[in-house]
Amino acid sequence: MPKGKILIVDDNKSVLSALEILLQFEYDKVDTLSNPNQLSTFENLATYDIVLLDMNFSAGVNTGNEGLYWNSVIKKRAPHISVIMMTAYGAIDLAVQALKEGATDFILKPWNNDKLLATLKSAYSLRASQKEVSELKEKESHLKQVINQHKNYIIGNSKALTSVLNLVQKVAKTDVNVLVTGENGTGKELIARELHQSSTRKNEVFIGVDMGSISETLFESELFGHTKGAFTDAKEDRAGKFEAANGGTLFLDEIGNLSLQTQAKLLSAIQNKVVVRVGANKPISVDIRLICATNCSLDKMVADGLFREDLLYRINTIHVEVPPLRDRGDDVLLLADFYLQKFMSKYSKLGLRINNLAQEKLIAYSWPGNVRELQHTMERAVILCDGTVLKPTDFILNEKGTPTVNTAAMTLSEMELILINDALKKYDGNYSAAANQLGISRQTLYNKIKKSENGE
Repeated sequence: MPKGKILIVDDNKSVLSALEILLQFEYDKVDTLSNPNQLSTFENLATYDIVLLDMNFSAGVNTGNEGLYWNSVIKKRAPHISVIMMTAYGAIDLAVQALKEGATDFILKPWNNDKLLATLKSAYSLRASQKEVSELKEKESHLKQVINQHKNYIIGNSKALTSVLNLVQKVAKTDVNVLVTGENGTGKELIARELHQSSTRKNEVFIGVDMGSISETLFESELFGHTKGAFTDAKEDRAGKFEAANGGTLFLDEIGNLSLQTQAKLLSAIQNKVVVRVGANKPISVDIRLICATNCSLDKMVADGLFREDLLYRINTIHVEVPPLRDRGDDVLLLADFYLQKFMSKYSKLGLRINNLAQEKLIAYSWPGNVRELQHTMERAVILCDGTVLKPTDFILNEKGTPTVNTAAMTLSEMELILINDALKKYDGNYSAAANQLGISRQTLYNKIKKSENGE
């Protein structure tokens, strides 16, 4: 038995009684009104699932205009209610007009009980479906807010950074594809998130994809989705990242690490704005704002035959170059103070400060690892500091701009990170070449870098 609530509005009390008797065992609650004027102030109107509404109330009037008017009143007060119009004067044009103005259905008097019950059941199912959709949209909106709560900490007021942020604000309101480049650790993802938060898509989802962490065999499944049974582990249908980002922003990080084969598949999806799930034939349209990032020189990769020129043109409508930390002047001190406050709180070591000589040392250092290196440096200094003042000796850096390799004072993870950074620098950020030199797979290399970035 449906568990809904029905309100019947008719000036004929015999009709009200007959309908009340018919429906009382079919629905949880059946209420009646003999005067439609009460609809304007009727309490809890929005809690009803269905309103059975007569179309004519004044003697001698059978135009149906009164019913259409009261239908509009109901829809203004409770838009999601299913309204079924009733009249003894049936006319196709009147039915069409009622449906155009938001009515769910139309029945004639005298009614057939079975047909009436079937009409009500259908209307109740529609109301339940609309309610479920509304609740799902609310949940979706909430989830998007949660996902987008990633806090952007773009700290600094240097000319180099300000110039980038000004460009970001100009570009953000458009839907053009953006390529964000810069050295490792400069904050390319923060720039991508700033583009999203300043765009018309800010209330939609931001989906970030680490392209270097996706194996070539799973590329299509991860980005385009798959159907159940498409391959051994495909136990259910799954949407890819393109579909997940529909309406919002898709951020493809480290795009320079894609093979030529996967580049071709990505180009097709970007050009056609459609994806096809693995194991399916049906194309799915997607509406995304695409932002890509890399620390590689894609122009050089194109010249070397490692990156498709047509793909570069597609993703590079606007190019944003994030400046290295060494070019940002006193931003170093602003960032150092930010991380100082963060790690003092994290490790319960309050009251620390950086003295003047230490500040000079931080500014003079070239920061080859950029903001990421500064973050790790500040965390280590806070952990190891015994007093309340951070001095130059608390920051183990040398004149060449690389961390001093003192195996007695370093952890295995720190030593690994130095070797990884050296290899990446040698091969201009090419993860495949760096991994080959280090004797590990590209996937292992990526996992080690991400583990370090997360402070693990």
